[in-house]
Amino acid sequence: MAIIRLQDKESYPELIAGGEQVCNQCGHCVAVCPHGALSHTLVPLESCPPVRKELLISEEQAVQFLRSRRSIRAFLKDRPVEKETIKKLIEIARYAPTGGNSQMVEWTVFTDKAKIKELSRLTVDWMRSVLQKDPQPAYAPYLPMIVATWDAGYDIVLRNAPAMVVASAPKQDPNGLVDVTLALSYLELAATSKGLGTCWAGLVQGAMLSSPQMKKEMGIPEGHPHHYPMMLGYPKPKYFRLPERKAPKINWK
Repeated sequence: MAIIRLQDKESYPELIAGGEQVCNQCGHCVAVCPHGALSHTLVPLESCPPVRKELLISEEQAVQFLRSRRSIRAFLKDRPVEKETIKKLIEIARYAPTGGNSQMVEWTVFTDKAKIKELSRLTVDWMRSVLQKDPQPAYAPYLPMIVATWDAGYDIVLRNAPAMVVASAPKQDPNGLVDVTLALSYLELAATSKGLGTCWAGLVQGAMLSSPQMKKEMGIPEGHPHHYPMMLGYPKPKYFRLPERKAPKINWK
């Protein structure tokens, strides 16, 4: 925000006139001081731990960590995810960047198996309503297969996941959907440190976007048009290689 200035090398940093009114509590002033001499009433020094050099990761470590992230669609059936573990992941996810440092992302967490199963059923019901209007929807040709699989007794909507988290943001958040996406990305990357796997629940998201009743059933806060659900659980499969992806398309200007 450039609301702190240094007149010269001999002076102390000071706020510009009216700086208090435009401060968005980003904490940069506290984080940038190498001597720990700056604090902020709303971002106190004691809440901002120093960067530990021994925890910095190399480029090679970062690449392996990011490439090893997988979408998990098979979970250990008899191992629930502890609420304290989910809370810890959400605590980490709150450090994801938000537009204007608004920090408006909220969380709704499901750990009851029966409730999660019901949300899968409601999602399938939404698919049935779509297929009644258009038996072969061009935008989602896989819907008939999913409904048929459900009718055969298999849940490929939420995959019998033991937990599901939903990040949401209110309409007052102009960057809401991006903020939600970044928070979920932080959570899923942090989940690997707890031995957990995740999968973005796009089918449930489709139902939420199309059915106000679905959002109400899920208890998403009223006035939250920005949202996305994510499955969470202990993964059944193990992976030993890093799959390749398409080469990036780069347009240099």
